[in-house]
Amino acid sequence: MNVIWARSAAILVSLAVIAAGLYVFVGPVAGLTFLCIALFLQLCYYLFQINRLWKVLDAPAYGEIPSALGLWGEVYYRLHRLVKRWRTQVLQVEQQHTRFIQAIQASPYGVLMLDDADQIEWCNGVAEQHFGLNARRDVRQRITHLIRRPEFIQYLTRERYDEPLVMRDMGEHKRNITSVQILPYGESRKLVLTQDITKVENTEAMRRDFVANVSHELKTPLTVLTGFLETVRDLPVSEEDRRRYVDLMLVQSMRMQRIVEDLLALAKLESDVQPPTQDRVHVGALAAHLVHDAEALSQGRHQIAAEIDAGVVLRGAESELLSALGNLVSNAVRYTPDGGRIAIRLSYTDGHSVFSVSDTGLGIAPEHIPRLTERFYRVDRSRSRDTGGTGLGLAIVKHVLSRHHADLRVTSEVGRGSTFRIVFPTDRSGYEPAAVAPQLPDPRRHAA
Repeated sequence: MNVIWARSAAILVSLAVIAAGLYVFVGPVAGLTFLCIALFLQLCYYLFQINRLWKVLDAPAYGEIPSALGLWGEVYYRLHRLVKRWRTQVLQVEQQHTRFIQAIQASPYGVLMLDDADQIEWCNGVAEQHFGLNARRDVRQRITHLIRRPEFIQYLTRERYDEPLVMRDMGEHKRNITSVQILPYGESRKLVLTQDITKVENTEAMRRDFVANVSHELKTPLTVLTGFLETVRDLPVSEEDRRRYVDLMLVQSMRMQRIVEDLLALAKLESDVQPPTQDRVHVGALAAHLVHDAEALSQGRHQIAAEIDAGVVLRGAESELLSALGNLVSNAVRYTPDGGRIAIRLSYTDGHSVFSVSDTGLGIAPEHIPRLTERFYRVDRSRSRDTGGTGLGLAIVKHVLSRHHADLRVTSEVGRGSTFRIVFPTDRSGYEPAAVAPQLPDPRRHAA
């Protein structure tokens, strides 16, 4: 017997004992009258408490459980304990639900839930960005009324979801590539997962372009070599023609060698996971060496000026830095028309070492600047081949600067020239005023 039954029985027994006592000592009328009145009052009290309990159950609210004496006090106490336990469970479920929603919101994947009528039940922020939706506004809307792309509607209705759908021109700026896959679950419900694969697709496109470019760059010199070899082998040629053919073949073979060397240099930079060495490199002497190389490459066809602060010191790999800076200088010489001016500068400003190369060449259109460091990317392919470039120089510069945490900043104006500026971070830059200034040539001697 539980407590409620025990207390109810105790109350009834107590009333019966009192009524029996009155019946024996006062008389039967008194005993029966007392018993009837007590039971009536007990019934009224029960009806009152039942009405209170009904109100509590009809509109439950935590913390509003009434109190009472006796049996109903026990009932309300147990009800309060039940509500408290129920509230604790609800709070735990809400916390788990909140953490689950936060986890999905933090996911880089878009998640969109559809009911059995393909109406939106819920979606996270990434899905909103991918499809241009608004979670509050578009809930309970059919997905096909909001996403009207024919390929998506066909993918949704044909119910073959083994392979994801690739949708292009998505997102706010209509430039993203999004992978969409639908997963059925529950009772005719669907889970739509989205992923931005723009970088993956761009990387794959770059890989295809790289293979095509390498094949194209090597095909031209190989074709030349093959043609001249067949000519020398099958046709009688004079000694003068033979020497001219050999010279041309040597030029093409050297071009292939430069391409292979640059490819190997790039592969080494990309595969080297170790940070560059922390050697102290006196960039002033390095820049002076590059000025001499520029003069030798120019052969008096350009005006070359240099402003080099001999005290600039960098921490890094000297061979890598020489390769990066040298590529910028050689590019300026190759792509600047005869009679143009080239300025090479090295300075220490606000804790940063800055190396820049400016020229008065043809300039670069703004749409080409972001792609200059791609392998084999050329603004003018024919001119690049004429000047002997491999199309890999700026790609090497990009990887070297990335390893040294430096920035490459390019400013250019078509018809007026370009400036390539490298800014090294403070933790790799230094200055030693006592350094001896390198002997630089007088640029006036090299005016065209």
